[in-house]
Amino acid sequence: MTLPQSALSELLDAIKAGEGLDLVRRGVALVLQELIELELSQTIGAERYERSEERTTHRNGARERVLSTKAGDVNLRIPKVRRGTFFPSLLQPRRRIDQAVWAIVMEAYIQGVSTRKVDDLVQALGIDSGVSKSEVSRICGELDGLVGGFRERRLDHARFPYVFLDATYLKAHHGPSVVSKAVVIATGVTQLGMREVLGLAVGDSEDGAFWTDFLRSLRARGLTGVQLVVSATRTKA
Repeated sequence: MTLPQSALSELLDAIKAGEGLDLVRRGVALVLQELIELELSQTIGAERYERSEERTTHRNGARERVLSTKAGDVNLRIPKVRRGTFFPSLLQPRRRIDQAVWAIVMEAYIQGVSTRKVDDLVQALGIDSGVSKSEVSRICGELDGLVGGFRERRLDHARFPYVFLDATYLKAHHGPSVVSKAVVIATGVTQLGMREVLGLAVGDSEDGAFWTDFLRSLRARGLTGVQLVVSATRTKA
């Protein structure tokens, strides 16, 4: 299943409303850092700690750089080399990277990332040699761990007396067909008024069984003390 960019943007707006951008920011930082390391390896002809006759120089530490994105500032490490200079092409001035990186991170947030999408991103960012399937698997594995940790985290770190439930239908590619998928989001509000995305789920339809399973998963993760639940749904597309 693959969601189009417009659907991802709509879902992102819902996550913004629940102050869930920290996950997206960390995902963006992870993807960018991995692509920087990949480009460096291709530039010097060797992976980290690899012995290679094609090696032209060696790594020599890194310098910190803050990159402003739509998800907020992300901290990156720009590698230094012993001979010559290195600066990632994806960070060149005026290069638009937000849309492509966000699309991948948002796909990962929902269902994981395909090797084709990561390779398309790498090509779009100017790394002409692309990325191997093993590199894609490693990057996606780290993203899966990041997303999985967020979706399965405990919710007993704070009390959420108010919970807002929202749902919408988004178009998704499922094999050769385009189908509607139900997306539900729960946002909690603490006694101090702080909002936090508690959970998100994607299903075939917004029926009673789907909602029941989703709400039970929140309770199993430690959500207690709810005093008021506000629910709003949207019409099916």
